[in-house]
Amino acid sequence: MTAKGKFITFEGTEGVGKSTQLENAANQLRSLGLQVTVTREPGGTPMAESIRELLLAPREEPVNDLTELLLMFAARAQHLHSKILPELEQGRWVLCDRFTDATFAYQGGGRGVPFQSIATLETLVQGDVRPDHVVLLDAPVETGMARAKHRGDLDRFEQEAVAFFERIRQTYLERAAIAPERYHVVDAARELGEVSRDIAALFQELARG
Repeated sequence: MTAKGKFITFEGTEGVGKSTQLENAANQLRSLGLQVTVTREPGGTPMAESIRELLLAPREEPVNDLTELLLMFAARAQHLHSKILPELEQGRWVLCDRFTDATFAYQGGGRGVPFQSIATLETLVQGDVRPDHVVLLDAPVETGMARAKHRGDLDRFEQEAVAFFERIRQTYLERAAIAPERYHVVDAARELGEVSRDIAALFQELARG
């Protein structure tokens, strides 16, 4: 019987380097002989990517907070059941750029949607599925936003005010404090090389476990 793979997510506010560190970790695990799938949220499958486009596109029409929340979980349901779970059952490690912690942070902390509403949808869509580990890349909001602006045009979320991202960061840190055995907070304000070394050490440990 194939051993179940590990499900690890990368979280953080804008511009903290999630995509770079996720790819580094994936390459490290592959070098150790492990099978790895890299994916992202919202997105990860053709249908979920279409929902991502709806969510991120700047638009004149105000997007209702509940609409945004339901679209997030619609994309997640498709992604989880069509890709993440089948890959895990094949024994692959799944590294995902954002997952439900981002919904608690962005829609809960940022938008003010009640956490209980998010938790209800989390149970409906995921059952008892949760990431085995969460890598939280943390940096001051001003640092991350300055980096994000160098990437090009800002999407609908990146155009939000600084206070929005401050609430998001605080929610992330609060969630990490509740379960320190599962959340790994990494200081992402440092030089890229320093952050990469910390991530490499973490994944060396996770691969042994």
